[in-house]
Amino acid sequence: MDPEAALELVKHGATLLLLDVPQYTLFGIDTQMFSVGPSFKGIKMIPPGVHFVFYSSSSRDGKEFSPIIGFFIDAGPSEVIVRKWDQQEERLVIVSEEEEARYTQAVCSLEFDKQLGPYTLSQYGEWKRLSSYITKSIIERIEPIGGEITVTAESGMMKNTPKSTMERALDEQLKTSKFAASIDSSQKKGCYYTSIPRVVKRRGMQGEELTSLNLDKTELLESLITKNYGGSEDTLLGELQFAFIALLMGQSLEAFLQWKSLVSLLFGCSEAPLHTRSQLFTMFIRVIYYQLKYGLQKDRNGTETGASALLDDSWLSADSFLHHLCKDFFALIQDASVVDGDLLTWTRKLRELLENSLGWEFQQSSAVDGMYFEENDEYAPVVEMLDE
Repeated sequence: MDPEAALELVKHGATLLLLDVPQYTLFGIDTQMFSVGPSFKGIKMIPPGVHFVFYSSSSRDGKEFSPIIGFFIDAGPSEVIVRKWDQQEERLVIVSEEEEARYTQAVCSLEFDKQLGPYTLSQYGEWKRLSSYITKSIIERIEPIGGEITVTAESGMMKNTPKSTMERALDEQLKTSKFAASIDSSQKKGCYYTSIPRVVKRRGMQGEELTSLNLDKTELLESLITKNYGGSEDTLLGELQFAFIALLMGQSLEAFLQWKSLVSLLFGCSEAPLHTRSQLFTMFIRVIYYQLKYGLQKDRNGTETGASALLDDSWLSADSFLHHLCKDFFALIQDASVVDGDLLTWTRKLRELLENSLGWEFQQSSAVDGMYFEENDEYAPVVEMLDE
């Protein structure tokens, strides 16, 4: 970066001032993560806009780490955001307004400048692709009370739900973690995600109609966009990105379930991508393309400290929920007589990414009808049996 651009970011970039963070704490912002050194006081030159901050406290020798705590921020130009380490709770807390004003003045006077690490701008483009639809209003709508996203606040949410390998591993980590007990049950509040029904039931509807309604989730999608997302496709995509970031950077199990529900909803539509919502589906495929491209890259090269997440084997096998959903969607687009050009382009890019990165094949399993579902497959179409 040339000196002029650097000075511009020093002046107008945001600063995250983090006081008293212990050495060896794992700290991350967006797609950047590192181990805290003895002089660390935060990050400077942060581009204004939405960011995700996350961290994991460590034992004194830096070998054991607590579950990650993360929170979203919407940083304004030249804004100084101050957090202080609470030794007893082992987390970052907000300081008083008086302290914040004092520290803000100190930052503006460059008193902390040598102890602030610069935001790595070469990774900013990658972050923008992962967060392009997340706005301040979306953060305020979804974030939990207090803003902190952590798997330790989710222990009661996973009862009586089927679990993947990853979900079971996180659940087990949660049960055995000494940090899980440190949070009062009254504080265990999750995010305010939109409720996505997996099976649509309607009073008075006949079996055949009900089966048809569940085979194509277009009507459910339309209802959710109208009633829950205020008619905004961007808000739905913002929630999808919020959940993925909370999953991948924040290791939130609740976020994984929401991401899975939204992806299953969108990939489960037949009418919408071809006729009524082609633009939405082009944007959706682009979003999930960049998510999986980043996730797969991190899976290969990520840190093995327990703070990097987790596209585990249950995601990457040819029997995963994602493979089933992609296979059916790719077949839908391939067999359609008319498809939006941009949607076709991005669908091909996603297919190539999965084939090249994971070796997945998307040939039809049945020459008769192109559909194959294993017994007890939760992603098989819902078939309603008529009473005799």
